[in-house]
Amino acid sequence: MPDFLEKLGGNALYYINQTGRMGVFLFYSVISILRPPYKIFPAVRQIYVIGTLSIFVIIFTGAFTGMVLGLQGYHTLRKFGAEGLLGSAVALSLIRELGPVLAALMVTGRAGSAICAEIGIMRISEQIDALECMAIDPHKFIVAPKFIAGIISMPLLTAIFDVIGILGGYVVGVKLLGADEGAYFSSMYKDVDFQDVYMGFIKAVCFGFLIILITASKGFYVHLEKGGGFGAEGVSYTTTSAVVMASVTILLFDYFLTSVLL
Repeated sequence: MPDFLEKLGGNALYYINQTGRMGVFLFYSVISILRPPYKIFPAVRQIYVIGTLSIFVIIFTGAFTGMVLGLQGYHTLRKFGAEGLLGSAVALSLIRELGPVLAALMVTGRAGSAICAEIGIMRISEQIDALECMAIDPHKFIVAPKFIAGIISMPLLTAIFDVIGILGGYVVGVKLLGADEGAYFSSMYKDVDFQDVYMGFIKAVCFGFLIILITASKGFYVHLEKGGGFGAEGVSYTTTSAVVMASVTILLFDYFLTSVLL
């Protein structure tokens, strides 16, 4: 029993320290974003890395998500004679929930892991220490452009995901299964309003912020991670931990934001 209590207390203290480090990291990152000088090119480059390079996986995932929704939605609504509502069902599912959540999970896997590994390697190779020795703020130089890019890129990627998903549902529901084309778009036009789009974009902005916060902070403090440390094994462990934590946090915040915004 004493060993169990000791282990439990040690884990509790570790996670409390980790939460505190993340809070400090967030504070200094926000300060570095607000403090001049403001440099545009690093943020544009990160938008390309996080956003542009993620477009293919977003299009691919969005297309097949919409196709599955069209297939399942058609056969479900057909039982009630409500095939005309297929367009609104697909659009609302994507815009409110699946679009921002799945886009965020894809970006976490593709870009978030790269961010954590990049910053983690900079930490273990002492590049961050070298920046501090030269009086260069690593939060301003490394982290701030990633925060700006994540907040800008996620809503745009979510919009692409939604549009491609709606087209995928149209191809399956209308072209393959024979649902009425006019009813597909008219029901979407009637039932989808600004509040639905607003909810999806608010979620996308929050998810982009969370992805960068978790993955960048885990990489920044890779030398303090439990089971991590210096070396390739430490970076690998921390990157995996960051992706899992970011994915779970996205799902938790999705429920919280839905309960607040509905």
